[in-house]
Amino acid sequence: MITKTTHKNAAIVLKTLDYGESDRIVTLYTADFGKIKGIAKGARRSRKRFANTLEPFSCAAFLFSKRGDNTLAFLEDSDNINHYPAIRADLEKTLLASYLVDLTDQFTLEGKTNKDLFSLIIDFLGLMDAGEVSDALMRFFEMRLLKYSGYEPVLDHCTICRQPVESMAACRFSFAAGGISCNSCYNNSGDCLPVSLGTVKTLLMGKDMEPAQIHRLSLSIRSAEESRQMLAGFIRHLLGKELKSARVINEIRRLGI
Repeated sequence: MITKTTHKNAAIVLKTLDYGESDRIVTLYTADFGKIKGIAKGARRSRKRFANTLEPFSCAAFLFSKRGDNTLAFLEDSDNINHYPAIRADLEKTLLASYLVDLTDQFTLEGKTNKDLFSLIIDFLGLMDAGEVSDALMRFFEMRLLKYSGYEPVLDHCTICRQPVESMAACRFSFAAGGISCNSCYNNSGDCLPVSLGTVKTLLMGKDMEPAQIHRLSLSIRSAEESRQMLAGFIRHLLGKELKSARVINEIRRLGI
C-alpha cells in the first residue's frame, strides 16, 4: 500500500505550466528534497492559496503531499518568503534571474537533494535583488552551479599534462575536455577557445569566494567577454543546446534594449 506523505519545505519556483482550465504544473527546487514537480489545483482561478508564490524565481514555503516517488506532488498551500520585487521591477534582472533558474532546472534531476545548490540560488537571487547585476556575478553563479552539479571546469591545471596554470605562458579552453590546456598540449581542435590567463585566474579567485564578497571582484571588458564565451560554450556542449533564456538575453543585448 502506497501511503501519502505531507511536507512543508522552502523552495524556489523554477518553471510553471498551465494545465487544463484552472490548474498549474510547477517545478520547484526545494531545500530538503531537491527538484520536485507538483500540481497546484485551481491555482489559476483562486490566487489566495498561492499569492505571489507561483511565479518563476519566487521563494516560498510550500505545503505538499505525495504518493510514491514517481507521482506529481499535490501543492496544497504556500507562504511567501521572498518575491524579489526589485528583480521583477527591472527587465535585465528579470531576464537574468529567469536564466539562473532555467540553468538550475537543466542541471538537476528530480528527487536528488543538494543543499549547496539550494543555498546558491537563494544567495545569488538575494544579491541580484539587493544590488547591481554584473558579468562577474553571473559567471561566478555559472561556475558554482557547474561545480555543485558535478561538471566543474578544470581551470587550475592543464587537463593533459597537469601543468599548473601559474606556470603557463598561455592557455586554451577545450569544451570536450572540460578544462584548459597549455600551449604545448594544444591540439588545434575546433572546440578550443583561447582564454587569457587573467580571465582564468579571476574565475578561480571568485568561484569559492563568499557571496557577500563577490562585488570586490570585477572582470575587465576582455575577461567579461572571454569568460562569457567560455562558460556559455561549455554549458551548450554539456546540454547539447542553447537555453532559450540565454538566447533571449543575447538578443536583448544585441538590440541594445
